[in-house]
Amino acid sequence: MGRCVARELVEWSGVDAERLVDLLVERALAEMGNYYYYTLLRMHLVGVEGDALRRVVEDAREEDRNHFEALVPRIYELGGRLPATFAGELGGLGDLRNLPAEADVPQILPILLKAAEESVRAYTQLCSVTSGKDNRTYNLVLAILHEEIAHQVWLLEFLGRGATEPSPRTRNISPFVAPYLRAPRPVSLEPAACTA
Repeated sequence: MGRCVARELVEWSGVDAERLVDLLVERALAEMGNYYYYTLLRMHLVGVEGDALRRVVEDAREEDRNHFEALVPRIYELGGRLPATFAGELGGLGDLRNLPAEADVPQILPILLKAAEESVRAYTQLCSVTSGKDNRTYNLVLAILHEEIAHQVWLLEFLGRGATEPSPRTRNISPFVAPYLRAPRPVSLEPAACTA
């Protein structure tokens, strides 16, 4: 079996690689769960207020998918892997499980804000764990953190402006994470090649 040099270097720098991989997997699953629930939510947002929020949800949905796509290669580089089944790992949007036919925007906004705050806290924790020790992971999670903060700002702006005056934004999806999506694919993502 081969060595996982990336994992060795992370451990050598003082990071608990097992804990780091667990945190990255947790975030990747949360991002995928959020993507799923944003997909459902956009189908239930109706009316003027719902239409305005749908634009914010759509942008956050696409960025959360990109966050998942950017996290997965790093998880495998560090010798981790995603679970074979996806159940129960639904991020902060699990409260949206039983959406009514027409979503109540005032009821949904606090759930969306709570999920955004949870993501900001989780990525801030990952930045703290990797700062000055694992530059590759740190730069990736910092890029995601910037976008999660933007999601929180979008929701707060929507809350402050209301449906009559949605925040004007250009559709520049994942401006911070985009470089990690264009990175060359590793030769092998097989975690078995990265075992001790």
